[in-house]
Amino acid sequence: MKVLALGGCGGIGRHAVRAMVKNRWCDHIVIADKNGDHARKFSEEAGEMTSWLSVDVTDARSLTRAMKGTDVVMNTTGPYHRFGKSILNAAIKAGCNYIDVCDDWEPTIKMFELNDAARDAGVTAIVGMGATPGISNMLAVKAMDALDEVTELYTCWDITHAKPEPGMDKPSAATLHGIHQLTGSIRVFYDGEYREEKPLKRMVLDYPGIGSYPLYTIGHPEAITFPRYRKNLRVSLNLFSAPLYIIWGIKIISAMVNIGVMTVNRAASIAESLEPPDKNDSPRRDYETMAQLVKSKKILPPLFALARGMKDDRPAAAACAIMSAPEGGMGGATGVPLAIGARLLSNSYRGRYGVFSPEAVVDPDEFFKALAPLCKPAKTGLEDVLLTTRSWERSADHKTL
Repeated sequence: MKVLALGGCGGIGRHAVRAMVKNRWCDHIVIADKNGDHARKFSEEAGEMTSWLSVDVTDARSLTRAMKGTDVVMNTTGPYHRFGKSILNAAIKAGCNYIDVCDDWEPTIKMFELNDAARDAGVTAIVGMGATPGISNMLAVKAMDALDEVTELYTCWDITHAKPEPGMDKPSAATLHGIHQLTGSIRVFYDGEYREEKPLKRMVLDYPGIGSYPLYTIGHPEAITFPRYRKNLRVSLNLFSAPLYIIWGIKIISAMVNIGVMTVNRAASIAESLEPPDKNDSPRRDYETMAQLVKSKKILPPLFALARGMKDDRPAAAACAIMSAPEGGMGGATGVPLAIGARLLSNSYRGRYGVFSPEAVVDPDEFFKALAPLCKPAKTGLEDVLLTTRSWERSADHKTL
């Protein structure tokens, strides 16, 4: 399998490339970037399975030439509202399978418009296979599968974990994305229909076995993709948690962006200053400590999905959380799942053509089995890397609560 890694020497792409090379998940990977010198240097570091190419994604001829002879296009070139649909369209025309880490709901909708074209071309495209969306979608499928019927789905994450690696440009692309999804209007699925509403709506979730916590709405693809495939859903929302002082800070700077007295870039810079640097022993960085705190019901997991519905004809809830993650901050947590998705895309989904979000085509058990040994701390398998909690069960070790 030959893979074209667009943006393959960036903060996310390099983690995906390293995972592909280390695990020998492809025969060859082309590291492509507009800055050919950066691509060349990283290719020399990554080893003999790689080569490099200078590609301008705004140049259709350059993009088409780069995709020639490629089996899978692995795209980490953002922002996706600018490049997502055009790069996917180029991959479809070239007959290449495609996968990315798009985390904006607006371009996700635009890329779904290419579903028929992808199907007719015999191309499988997966949009949003990173941390969130990506891991979050896989957790959601596991939570939903624990119930007989699901009417509500919440994908949730701790915003203080969404930090870029040290040394990246400031404000980071992740923070700029966050401000974008916390201002203006967002699309949600509520009462069985899509709605446009303001973000930062406070909700209280009762997490099975842990307790009730406040969380807040944020724009994200998970909220709009699950209703495409789960027709009984009445509610689908993406939520985040954070300390109260961060919530208030976000509310203030979001309001200032909304009324036009602050730019998104300035708001992102201020948002990054709200969170003090983590100490080396912080439970936010130490997954082993974090897992113990979760299991002892003292904190929410940093990334989880919670489903509500019916089990054995009774109202019930189930939640699934991840207990470790790849190293490398958000770059590793996003890039490694992308690489796993690319590997599964080449091996598992032939015959399923079109544009999909991860929950439609990726088997969560296969995904988490591949992810577990790549986490830090490393996990031994599915049961070791996940914590499943159910409202109708109790257990001493909190594996099921």
